[in-house]
Amino acid sequence: MEEFKPEDMMHPPMDQLQGFEYCIDSNPSWGEAIALGFQHYILALGTAVMIPTFLVPLMGGNDGDKVRVVQTLLFVGGINTLLQTLFGTRLPTVIGGSYAFIVPIISIIHDSNLTQITDDHMRFLQTMRAIQGALIVSSSIQIILGYSQLWGICSRFFSPLGMVPVVALVGFGLFNRGFPLVGKCVETGVPMLILFIAFSQYMKHMHARHVPILERFALVMSIVVIWIYAYILTVSGAYRHRPEITQVHCRVDKSNLISSAPWIKIPYPLQWGAPTFDAGHAFGMMAAALVSLIESTGGYKAAARLASATPPPAYVLSRGIGWQGIGLLLDGLFGTSTGSTVSVENVGLLGITRVGSRRVIQISAGFMIFFSILGKFGALFASIPFTIFAAVYCVLFGLVAAVGLSFLQFTNMNSMRNLFIAGVSLFLGLSIPEYFEQFTTSAQHGPAHTNAGWFNDFINTIFSSPPTVALIVAVILDNTLDYKDTAKDRGMPWWVKFRTFHGDSRNEEFYTLPFNLNRFFPPA
Repeated sequence: MEEFKPEDMMHPPMDQLQGFEYCIDSNPSWGEAIALGFQHYILALGTAVMIPTFLVPLMGGNDGDKVRVVQTLLFVGGINTLLQTLFGTRLPTVIGGSYAFIVPIISIIHDSNLTQITDDHMRFLQTMRAIQGALIVSSSIQIILGYSQLWGICSRFFSPLGMVPVVALVGFGLFNRGFPLVGKCVETGVPMLILFIAFSQYMKHMHARHVPILERFALVMSIVVIWIYAYILTVSGAYRHRPEITQVHCRVDKSNLISSAPWIKIPYPLQWGAPTFDAGHAFGMMAAALVSLIESTGGYKAAARLASATPPPAYVLSRGIGWQGIGLLLDGLFGTSTGSTVSVENVGLLGITRVGSRRVIQISAGFMIFFSILGKFGALFASIPFTIFAAVYCVLFGLVAAVGLSFLQFTNMNSMRNLFIAGVSLFLGLSIPEYFEQFTTSAQHGPAHTNAGWFNDFINTIFSSPPTVALIVAVILDNTLDYKDTAKDRGMPWWVKFRTFHGDSRNEEFYTLPFNLNRFFPPA
Protein backbone atom coordinates (compact mmCIF):
# COMPACT_ATOMS: atom_id res chain seq x y z
CA MET A 1 0.00 0.00 0.00
CA GLU A 2 1.33 3.45 -0.93
CA GLU A 3 2.62 5.43 2.00
CA PHE A 4 0.34 8.23 3.16
CA LYS A 5 1.71 11.75 2.66
CA PRO A 6 0.14 14.66 4.61
CA GLU A 7 0.52 16.98 1.64
CA ASP A 8 -1.82 14.73 -0.35
CA MET A 9 -4.65 15.88 1.90
CA MET A 10 -3.85 19.61 1.65
CA HIS A 11 -5.92 21.92 -0.52
CA PRO A 12 -4.38 25.40 -0.74
CA PRO A 13 -6.74 28.32 -0.03
CA MET A 14 -7.95 30.11 -3.18
CA ASP A 15 -8.87 33.78 -3.48
CA GLN A 16 -11.27 32.98 -6.33
CA LEU A 17 -13.39 29.91 -7.02
CA GLN A 18 -12.26 27.90 -10.01
CA GLY A 19 -14.25 26.16 -12.74
CA PHE A 20 -16.26 29.18 -13.91
CA GLU A 21 -16.38 29.54 -17.68
CA TYR A 22 -17.66 33.11 -17.38
CA CYS A 23 -16.69 35.27 -14.42
CA ILE A 24 -17.87 38.75 -13.49
CA ASP A 25 -16.38 40.61 -16.47
CA SER A 26 -16.52 37.90 -19.16
CA ASN A 27 -19.65 37.24 -21.13
CA PRO A 28 -21.29 34.32 -22.94
CA SER A 29 -22.74 34.79 -26.43
CA TRP A 30 -25.72 37.11 -26.65
CA GLY A 31 -28.14 34.25 -27.21
CA GLU A 32 -26.90 32.33 -24.20
CA ALA A 33 -26.76 35.50 -22.09
CA ILE A 34 -30.40 36.34 -22.89
CA ALA A 35 -31.52 32.80 -22.02
CA LEU A 36 -29.57 32.91 -18.74
CA GLY A 37 -30.97 36.36 -17.96
CA PHE A 38 -34.51 35.07 -18.48
CA GLN A 39 -33.73 32.21 -16.08
CA HIS A 40 -32.65 34.70 -13.39
CA TYR A 41 -35.87 36.64 -14.01
CA ILE A 42 -37.98 33.50 -13.52
CA LEU A 43 -36.20 32.81 -10.23
CA ALA A 44 -36.72 36.38 -9.02
CA LEU A 45 -40.48 35.94 -9.47
CA GLY A 46 -40.71 33.69 -6.40
CA THR A 47 -40.04 36.40 -3.82
CA ALA A 48 -41.71 39.09 -5.94
CA VAL A 49 -44.99 37.16 -5.76
CA MET A 50 -44.71 35.62 -2.27
CA ILE A 51 -44.31 38.87 -0.34
CA PRO A 52 -47.28 40.76 -1.88
CA THR A 53 -49.41 37.60 -1.73
CA PHE A 54 -48.85 37.57 2.04
CA LEU A 55 -49.02 41.31 2.75
CA VAL A 56 -51.64 42.77 0.39
CA PRO A 57 -54.66 40.82 1.78
CA LEU A 58 -53.65 41.87 5.31
CA MET A 59 -53.68 45.48 4.11
CA GLY A 60 -57.19 45.11 2.71
CA GLY A 61 -56.15 44.84 -0.93
CA ASN A 62 -57.85 42.66 -3.54
CA ASP A 63 -56.37 40.55 -6.36
CA GLY A 64 -56.05 43.60 -8.61
CA ASP A 65 -54.08 45.43 -5.93
CA LYS A 66 -51.87 42.38 -5.46
CA VAL A 67 -51.04 42.24 -9.15
CA ARG A 68 -50.12 45.93 -9.24
CA VAL A 69 -47.86 45.52 -6.21
CA VAL A 70 -46.15 42.51 -7.82
CA GLN A 71 -45.63 44.53 -11.00
CA THR A 72 -44.25 47.46 -9.04
CA LEU A 73 -41.90 45.26 -7.01
CA LEU A 74 -40.50 43.71 -10.20
CA PHE A 75 -40.24 47.07 -11.99
CA VAL A 76 -38.34 48.76 -9.16
CA GLY A 77 -36.28 45.59 -8.62
CA GLY A 78 -35.17 45.78 -12.23
CA ILE A 79 -34.16 49.43 -11.86
CA ASN A 80 -32.31 48.73 -8.60
CA THR A 81 -30.50 45.77 -10.16
CA LEU A 82 -29.27 47.94 -13.03
CA LEU A 83 -28.13 50.67 -10.64
CA GLN A 84 -26.29 48.16 -8.44
CA THR A 85 -24.53 46.38 -11.30
CA LEU A 86 -23.56 49.64 -13.02
CA PHE A 87 -22.69 52.00 -10.17
CA GLY A 88 -22.88 50.04 -6.90
CA THR A 89 -20.71 47.05 -6.08
CA ARG A 90 -20.84 46.07 -9.78
CA LEU A 91 -21.29 42.46 -8.65
CA PRO A 92 -23.79 40.25 -10.54
CA THR A 93 -26.51 40.52 -7.92
CA VAL A 94 -30.27 40.77 -8.46
CA ILE A 95 -31.92 43.23 -6.05
CA GLY A 96 -35.35 42.02 -4.97
CA GLY A 97 -37.89 42.21 -2.18
CA SER A 98 -36.73 41.60 1.38
CA TYR A 99 -38.37 39.60 4.16
CA ALA A 100 -36.41 41.68 6.70
CA PHE A 101 -39.09 44.40 6.50
CA ILE A 102 -42.00 42.09 7.33
CA VAL A 103 -41.99 42.74 11.11
CA PRO A 104 -42.30 46.57 10.97
CA ILE A 105 -44.72 46.34 8.03
CA ILE A 106 -47.01 44.00 10.00
CA SER A 107 -46.81 46.50 12.87
CA ILE A 108 -47.95 49.29 10.52
CA ILE A 109 -50.78 47.12 9.17
CA HIS A 110 -52.02 46.55 12.73
CA ASP A 111 -51.82 50.24 13.66
CA SER A 112 -55.13 51.17 15.32
CA ASN A 113 -55.47 54.28 13.15
CA LEU A 114 -55.50 52.07 10.06
CA THR A 115 -57.44 49.02 11.27
CA GLN A 116 -60.45 51.20 12.14
CA ILE A 117 -60.89 52.17 8.46
CA THR A 118 -63.95 50.19 7.36
CA ASP A 119 -63.54 50.41 3.57
CA ASP A 120 -60.98 47.74 2.55
CA HIS A 121 -59.65 49.57 -0.50
CA MET A 122 -59.21 52.82 1.41
CA ARG A 123 -57.47 50.91 4.23
CA PHE A 124 -55.13 49.37 1.65
CA LEU A 125 -54.26 52.78 0.21
CA GLN A 126 -53.71 54.40 3.61
CA THR A 127 -51.60 51.46 4.80
CA MET A 128 -49.52 51.52 1.63
CA ARG A 129 -48.91 55.25 2.05
CA ALA A 130 -47.80 54.73 5.65
CA ILE A 131 -45.39 51.96 4.54
CA GLN A 132 -44.07 54.23 1.79
CA GLY A 133 -43.34 57.04 4.23
CA ALA A 134 -41.51 54.69 6.60
CA LEU A 135 -39.43 53.24 3.73
CA ILE A 136 -38.47 56.73 2.49
CA VAL A 137 -37.25 57.79 5.93
CA SER A 138 -35.44 54.49 6.61
CA SER A 139 -33.53 54.74 3.31
CA SER A 140 -31.46 57.50 4.92
CA ILE A 141 -29.76 54.88 7.12
CA GLN A 142 -28.24 53.04 4.16
CA ILE A 143 -27.54 56.22 2.18
CA ILE A 144 -25.64 57.79 5.09
CA LEU A 145 -23.76 54.64 6.13
CA GLY A 146 -22.90 53.93 2.49
CA TYR A 147 -21.84 57.24 1.00
CA SER A 148 -20.12 58.45 4.18
CA GLN A 149 -17.98 55.27 4.10
CA LEU A 150 -19.03 54.53 7.69
CA TRP A 151 -20.01 50.98 6.75
CA GLY A 152 -16.61 50.54 5.14
CA ILE A 153 -14.98 51.63 8.39
CA CYS A 154 -17.16 49.18 10.34
CA SER A 155 -16.17 46.38 7.93
CA ARG A 156 -12.54 46.75 9.09
CA PHE A 157 -13.60 44.84 12.19
CA PHE A 158 -14.69 41.91 10.02
CA SER A 159 -12.33 38.97 9.52
CA PRO A 160 -12.74 35.81 7.42
CA LEU A 161 -13.73 34.03 10.64
CA GLY A 162 -16.33 36.71 11.41
CA MET A 163 -17.79 36.52 7.90
CA VAL A 164 -18.27 32.74 8.03
CA PRO A 165 -21.47 32.75 10.14
CA VAL A 166 -22.83 35.90 8.46
CA VAL A 167 -22.58 34.60 4.89
CA ALA A 168 -23.53 31.05 5.91
CA LEU A 169 -26.68 32.22 7.66
CA VAL A 170 -27.69 34.36 4.68
CA GLY A 171 -28.43 30.91 3.22
CA PHE A 172 -29.09 28.71 6.26
CA GLY A 173 -31.29 31.38 7.85
CA LEU A 174 -33.87 30.92 5.09
CA PHE A 175 -34.41 27.22 5.84
CA ASN A 176 -38.08 27.77 6.64
CA ARG A 177 -38.66 28.90 3.04
CA GLY A 178 -37.31 25.61 1.73
CA PHE A 179 -38.72 22.19 2.53
CA PRO A 180 -41.48 23.42 4.89
CA LEU A 181 -43.04 25.02 1.79
CA VAL A 182 -42.21 21.99 -0.39
CA GLY A 183 -44.14 19.88 2.10
CA LYS A 184 -47.30 21.88 1.45
CA CYS A 185 -47.54 20.14 -1.92
CA VAL A 186 -45.19 17.17 -2.07
CA GLU A 187 -46.73 16.02 -5.37
CA THR A 188 -44.95 18.84 -7.20
CA GLY A 189 -42.32 19.99 -4.69
CA VAL A 190 -40.40 16.72 -4.27
CA PRO A 191 -40.28 15.88 -8.02
CA MET A 192 -39.04 19.42 -8.67
CA LEU A 193 -36.27 19.05 -6.10
CA ILE A 194 -35.16 15.69 -7.52
CA LEU A 195 -35.34 16.85 -11.14
CA PHE A 196 -33.42 20.08 -10.48
CA ILE A 197 -30.60 18.20 -8.74
CA ALA A 198 -30.56 15.55 -11.49
CA PHE A 199 -30.36 18.11 -14.31
CA SER A 200 -27.83 20.44 -12.67
CA GLN A 201 -25.50 17.84 -11.13
CA TYR A 202 -25.87 14.28 -12.46
CA MET A 203 -26.59 15.21 -16.07
CA LYS A 204 -24.52 18.39 -16.26
CA HIS A 205 -22.03 16.93 -18.75
CA MET A 206 -24.63 16.69 -21.51
CA HIS A 207 -23.67 19.20 -24.19
CA ALA A 208 -25.43 20.76 -27.17
CA ARG A 209 -23.14 22.68 -29.54
CA HIS A 210 -20.42 22.69 -26.88
CA VAL A 211 -22.80 24.24 -24.31
CA PRO A 212 -23.56 22.26 -21.11
CA ILE A 213 -27.24 22.76 -21.75
CA LEU A 214 -28.63 20.94 -18.69
CA GLU A 215 -26.17 22.52 -16.25
CA ARG A 216 -26.78 26.05 -17.56
CA PHE A 217 -30.55 25.81 -17.91
CA ALA A 218 -31.47 23.19 -15.30
CA LEU A 219 -33.73 25.67 -13.52
CA VAL A 220 -35.95 26.70 -16.40
CA MET A 221 -36.08 23.17 -17.87
CA SER A 222 -37.11 21.54 -14.61
CA ILE A 223 -39.67 24.30 -13.93
CA VAL A 224 -41.26 23.77 -17.36
CA VAL A 225 -41.50 19.99 -16.84
CA ILE A 226 -42.99 20.24 -13.33
CA TRP A 227 -45.26 23.16 -14.28
CA ILE A 228 -46.77 21.05 -17.07
CA TYR A 229 -47.05 18.12 -14.64
CA ALA A 230 -48.83 20.37 -12.09
CA TYR A 231 -51.18 21.62 -14.83
CA ILE A 232 -52.09 18.05 -15.77
CA LEU A 233 -52.83 17.25 -12.13
CA THR A 234 -54.99 20.36 -11.89
CA VAL A 235 -57.13 19.80 -15.02
CA SER A 236 -57.48 16.08 -14.34
CA GLY A 237 -59.26 16.86 -11.07
CA ALA A 238 -56.61 15.44 -8.75
CA TYR A 239 -57.28 18.22 -6.21
CA ARG A 240 -61.03 18.51 -6.68
CA HIS A 241 -61.92 17.11 -3.26
CA ARG A 242 -58.81 18.19 -1.39
CA PRO A 243 -58.79 20.86 1.37
CA GLU A 244 -58.69 24.49 0.24
CA ILE A 245 -55.18 25.05 1.61
CA THR A 246 -53.88 22.12 -0.47
CA GLN A 247 -55.54 23.50 -3.58
CA VAL A 248 -53.96 26.92 -3.03
CA HIS A 249 -50.46 25.42 -2.90
CA CYS A 250 -50.88 22.76 -5.60
CA ARG A 251 -53.23 24.04 -8.29
CA VAL A 252 -51.88 26.26 -11.06
CA ASP A 253 -55.10 28.30 -11.34
CA LYS A 254 -55.46 29.60 -7.78
CA SER A 255 -53.25 32.70 -7.85
CA ASN A 256 -55.79 34.83 -9.80
CA LEU A 257 -52.87 36.82 -11.21
CA ILE A 258 -53.54 36.41 -14.93
CA SER A 259 -57.23 37.33 -14.77
CA SER A 260 -56.53 40.35 -12.54
CA ALA A 261 -53.52 41.70 -14.46
CA PRO A 262 -53.92 44.53 -17.00
CA TRP A 263 -52.41 44.09 -20.46
CA ILE A 264 -50.13 47.10 -20.09
CA LYS A 265 -49.46 49.10 -16.94
CA ILE A 266 -46.41 51.22 -16.17
CA PRO A 267 -45.72 51.66 -12.43
CA TYR A 268 -44.94 55.26 -11.47
CA PRO A 269 -43.93 57.16 -8.30
CA LEU A 270 -46.70 58.01 -5.82
CA GLN A 271 -49.19 55.82 -7.70
CA TRP A 272 -50.94 55.03 -4.40
CA GLY A 273 -51.06 58.68 -3.32
CA ALA A 274 -48.84 60.91 -1.21
CA PRO A 275 -46.84 59.00 1.48
CA THR A 276 -47.66 59.64 5.12
CA PHE A 277 -45.01 59.89 7.80
CA ASP A 278 -45.05 58.64 11.39
CA ALA A 279 -42.00 58.64 13.66
CA GLY A 280 -42.85 55.30 15.26
CA HIS A 281 -43.32 53.58 11.91
CA ALA A 282 -40.08 55.06 10.56
CA PHE A 283 -37.99 54.00 13.56
CA GLY A 284 -39.11 50.38 13.28
CA MET A 285 -38.41 50.42 9.55
CA MET A 286 -34.89 51.74 10.23
CA ALA A 287 -34.14 48.49 12.07
CA ALA A 288 -35.19 46.58 8.95
CA ALA A 289 -32.93 48.81 6.85
CA LEU A 290 -30.01 47.86 9.12
CA VAL A 291 -30.89 44.17 8.85
CA SER A 292 -31.16 44.46 5.06
CA LEU A 293 -27.75 46.14 5.00
CA ILE A 294 -26.14 43.29 6.95
CA GLU A 295 -27.86 40.57 4.92
CA SER A 296 -26.79 42.29 1.70
CA THR A 297 -23.20 42.46 2.95
CA GLY A 298 -23.24 38.68 3.27
CA GLY A 299 -24.90 38.44 -0.14
CA TYR A 300 -22.20 40.58 -1.76
CA LYS A 301 -19.44 38.47 -0.22
CA ALA A 302 -21.09 35.29 -1.53
CA ALA A 303 -21.70 36.80 -4.98
CA ALA A 304 -18.05 37.81 -5.25
CA ARG A 305 -16.98 34.20 -4.62
CA LEU A 306 -19.53 32.78 -7.05
CA ALA A 307 -18.59 35.31 -9.73
CA SER A 308 -14.94 34.29 -9.37
CA ALA A 309 -14.01 37.78 -8.15
CA THR A 310 -11.96 38.98 -5.19
CA PRO A 311 -13.78 39.99 -1.97
CA PRO A 312 -15.24 43.50 -2.43
CA PRO A 313 -13.06 46.14 -0.71
CA ALA A 314 -14.55 48.33 2.02
CA TYR A 315 -14.92 51.26 -0.39
CA VAL A 316 -16.86 49.16 -2.91
CA LEU A 317 -19.03 47.65 -0.17
CA SER A 318 -19.96 51.12 1.08
CA ARG A 319 -20.67 52.28 -2.46
CA GLY A 320 -23.02 49.35 -2.94
CA ILE A 321 -24.84 50.03 0.34
CA GLY A 322 -25.25 53.67 -0.66
CA TRP A 323 -26.92 52.69 -3.93
CA GLN A 324 -29.01 50.14 -2.06
CA GLY A 325 -30.25 53.07 0.03
CA ILE A 326 -31.24 54.85 -3.19
CA GLY A 327 -33.07 51.64 -4.13
CA LEU A 328 -34.91 51.68 -0.80
CA LEU A 329 -35.90 55.28 -1.50
CA LEU A 330 -37.32 54.16 -4.86
CA ASP A 331 -39.21 51.36 -3.07
CA GLY A 332 -40.86 54.01 -0.92
CA LEU A 333 -41.63 56.38 -3.80
CA PHE A 334 -43.15 53.70 -6.05
CA GLY A 335 -44.86 51.70 -3.29
CA THR A 336 -43.49 48.15 -3.48
CA SER A 337 -44.96 47.16 -0.08
CA THR A 338 -41.49 46.12 1.18
CA GLY A 339 -37.84 47.13 1.05
CA SER A 340 -35.13 45.57 -1.07
CA THR A 341 -32.00 43.50 -0.57
CA VAL A 342 -29.71 41.14 -2.48
CA SER A 343 -31.66 38.15 -3.81
CA VAL A 344 -29.99 35.14 -2.18
CA GLU A 345 -31.54 32.63 -4.58
CA ASN A 346 -30.12 34.45 -7.59
CA VAL A 347 -26.68 34.47 -5.98
CA GLY A 348 -26.97 30.71 -5.60
CA LEU A 349 -27.94 30.36 -9.27
CA LEU A 350 -24.57 31.87 -10.23
CA GLY A 351 -22.93 28.81 -8.70
CA ILE A 352 -25.32 26.28 -10.21
CA THR A 353 -24.85 27.63 -13.76
CA ARG A 354 -21.15 28.45 -13.20
CA VAL A 355 -21.80 31.74 -14.96
CA GLY A 356 -21.00 34.83 -12.88
CA SER A 357 -21.34 37.32 -15.73
CA ARG A 358 -22.51 40.83 -14.86
CA ARG A 359 -24.13 41.18 -18.29
CA VAL A 360 -26.46 38.23 -17.63
CA ILE A 361 -27.83 39.91 -14.50
CA GLN A 362 -28.31 43.21 -16.34
CA ILE A 363 -30.29 41.36 -19.00
CA SER A 364 -32.44 39.79 -16.26
CA ALA A 365 -33.12 43.33 -14.97
CA GLY A 366 -34.37 44.18 -18.45
CA PHE A 367 -36.78 41.23 -18.31
CA MET A 368 -38.00 42.36 -14.88
CA ILE A 369 -38.83 45.81 -16.19
CA PHE A 370 -40.29 44.59 -19.51
CA PHE A 371 -42.62 41.94 -18.08
CA SER A 372 -43.73 44.18 -15.20
CA ILE A 373 -45.12 46.56 -17.83
CA LEU A 374 -46.74 43.80 -19.92
CA GLY A 375 -49.00 42.64 -17.11
CA LYS A 376 -50.67 39.58 -18.66
CA PHE A 377 -47.42 38.02 -19.85
CA GLY A 378 -45.65 38.71 -16.56
CA ALA A 379 -48.59 37.29 -14.62
CA LEU A 380 -48.38 34.07 -16.65
CA PHE A 381 -44.87 33.37 -15.38
CA ALA A 382 -45.72 34.69 -11.91
CA SER A 383 -48.48 32.07 -11.57
CA ILE A 384 -45.91 29.28 -11.12
CA PRO A 385 -46.84 27.50 -7.82
CA PHE A 386 -44.77 28.51 -4.79
CA THR A 387 -43.77 24.93 -4.03
CA ILE A 388 -41.77 24.79 -7.26
CA PHE A 389 -39.71 27.79 -6.17
CA ALA A 390 -39.35 26.37 -2.65
CA ALA A 391 -37.84 23.16 -4.06
CA VAL A 392 -35.24 25.21 -5.93
CA TYR A 393 -34.51 27.24 -2.79
CA CYS A 394 -33.50 24.05 -0.98
CA VAL A 395 -30.53 23.80 -3.34
CA LEU A 396 -29.68 27.46 -3.91
CA PHE A 397 -29.85 28.61 -0.29
CA GLY A 398 -27.71 25.64 0.71
CA LEU A 399 -25.10 26.55 -1.90
CA VAL A 400 -24.85 30.14 -0.65
CA ALA A 401 -24.49 28.84 2.91
CA ALA A 402 -21.65 26.57 1.78
CA VAL A 403 -19.90 29.58 0.23
CA GLY A 404 -19.94 31.16 3.69
CA LEU A 405 -18.39 28.04 5.18
CA SER A 406 -15.68 28.16 2.50
CA PHE A 407 -14.16 31.20 4.23
CA LEU A 408 -12.98 28.78 6.93
CA GLN A 409 -10.15 27.77 4.59
CA PHE A 410 -8.40 31.06 5.36
CA THR A 411 -8.53 30.50 9.13
CA ASN A 412 -6.98 28.05 11.56
CA MET A 413 -9.73 25.61 12.45
CA ASN A 414 -7.38 23.71 14.77
CA SER A 415 -7.72 26.67 17.14
CA MET A 416 -10.17 26.20 20.01
CA ARG A 417 -10.77 29.96 19.97
CA ASN A 418 -11.91 29.85 16.34
CA LEU A 419 -14.00 26.73 16.90
CA PHE A 420 -15.73 28.44 19.83
CA ILE A 421 -16.50 31.64 17.89
CA ALA A 422 -17.69 29.86 14.73
CA GLY A 423 -19.84 27.37 16.63
CA VAL A 424 -21.45 29.82 19.05
CA SER A 425 -22.19 32.48 16.42
CA LEU A 426 -23.70 29.92 14.03
CA PHE A 427 -25.82 28.33 16.76
CA LEU A 428 -27.10 31.58 18.25
CA GLY A 429 -27.64 33.00 14.77
CA LEU A 430 -30.14 30.19 14.17
CA SER A 431 -31.48 29.69 17.68
CA ILE A 432 -32.31 33.26 18.71
CA PRO A 433 -34.36 34.10 15.57
CA GLU A 434 -36.12 30.74 15.90
CA TYR A 435 -37.10 31.69 19.48
CA PHE A 436 -38.47 35.01 18.24
CA GLU A 437 -40.36 33.21 15.46
CA GLN A 438 -41.95 30.63 17.77
CA PHE A 439 -42.80 33.25 20.42
CA THR A 440 -44.48 35.47 17.83
CA THR A 441 -46.46 32.56 16.39
CA SER A 442 -47.82 31.48 19.77
CA ALA A 443 -48.35 34.89 21.42
CA GLN A 444 -49.26 36.87 18.26
CA HIS A 445 -46.61 39.44 19.19
CA GLY A 446 -42.83 39.45 19.52
CA PRO A 447 -40.85 38.92 22.76
CA ALA A 448 -40.37 42.69 22.92
CA HIS A 449 -43.88 43.85 23.83
CA THR A 450 -43.84 47.21 25.61
CA ASN A 451 -45.96 50.33 25.27
CA ALA A 452 -43.34 51.75 22.91
CA GLY A 453 -44.22 50.24 19.55
CA TRP A 454 -41.12 51.60 17.83
CA PHE A 455 -38.90 49.87 20.42
CA ASN A 456 -40.76 46.58 19.94
CA ASP A 457 -40.34 46.75 16.18
CA PHE A 458 -36.64 47.57 16.49
CA ILE A 459 -35.79 44.69 18.84
CA ASN A 460 -38.06 42.13 17.16
CA THR A 461 -36.71 42.99 13.71
CA ILE A 462 -33.02 42.90 14.67
CA PHE A 463 -33.19 39.60 16.52
CA SER A 464 -35.40 37.88 13.97
CA SER A 465 -32.59 38.00 11.40
CA PRO A 466 -30.08 35.10 11.54
CA PRO A 467 -27.25 36.95 9.70
CA THR A 468 -27.69 40.01 11.95
CA VAL A 469 -27.54 37.99 15.16
CA ALA A 470 -24.55 36.05 13.79
CA LEU A 471 -22.74 39.29 12.89
CA ILE A 472 -23.30 40.78 16.35
CA VAL A 473 -22.08 37.65 18.14
CA ALA A 474 -19.18 36.86 15.79
CA VAL A 475 -17.77 40.39 15.56
CA ILE A 476 -17.94 40.99 19.31
CA LEU A 477 -16.28 37.66 20.15
CA ASP A 478 -13.73 37.90 17.33
CA ASN A 479 -12.59 41.38 18.36
CA THR A 480 -12.53 40.85 22.12
CA LEU A 481 -11.48 37.23 22.70
CA ASP A 482 -7.66 36.84 22.61
CA TYR A 483 -7.58 39.04 19.52
CA LYS A 484 -4.09 40.55 19.89
CA ASP A 485 -2.04 37.47 19.11
CA THR A 486 -4.47 35.63 16.84
CA ALA A 487 -4.44 37.68 13.62
CA LYS A 488 -2.99 34.78 11.64
CA ASP A 489 -5.52 32.31 13.06
CA ARG A 490 -8.36 34.69 12.12
CA GLY A 491 -7.12 34.88 8.51
CA MET A 492 -6.19 38.56 8.65
CA PRO A 493 -2.90 38.28 6.66
CA TRP A 494 -4.92 37.02 3.69
CA TRP A 495 -7.85 39.40 4.27
CA VAL A 496 -5.91 42.66 4.68
CA LYS A 497 -5.02 43.12 1.00
CA PHE A 498 -8.71 43.10 0.07
CA ARG A 499 -9.70 45.81 2.54
CA THR A 500 -8.62 48.67 0.28
CA PHE A 501 -9.33 49.23 -3.41
CA HIS A 502 -5.67 49.40 -4.35
CA GLY A 503 -4.68 46.52 -2.09
CA ASP A 504 -4.99 44.02 -4.95
CA SER A 505 -4.46 44.71 -8.65
CA ARG A 506 -7.51 42.62 -9.60
CA ASN A 507 -9.91 44.99 -7.82
CA GLU A 508 -9.62 47.54 -10.61
CA GLU A 509 -10.66 44.92 -13.15
CA PHE A 510 -13.73 43.85 -11.16
CA TYR A 511 -14.97 47.00 -9.41
CA THR A 512 -13.99 50.07 -11.47
CA LEU A 513 -16.98 52.22 -12.41
CA PRO A 514 -18.09 52.31 -16.08
CA PHE A 515 -17.88 55.28 -18.42
CA ASN A 516 -14.57 56.33 -16.84
CA LEU A 517 -16.47 57.63 -13.79
CA ASN A 518 -13.56 56.78 -11.50
CA ARG A 519 -11.99 60.07 -12.61
CA PHE A 520 -14.73 61.91 -10.73
CA PHE A 521 -15.19 59.40 -7.89
CA PRO A 522 -11.70 58.07 -7.14
CA PRO A 523 -11.73 54.97 -4.88
CA ALA A 524 -10.43 55.30 -1.34
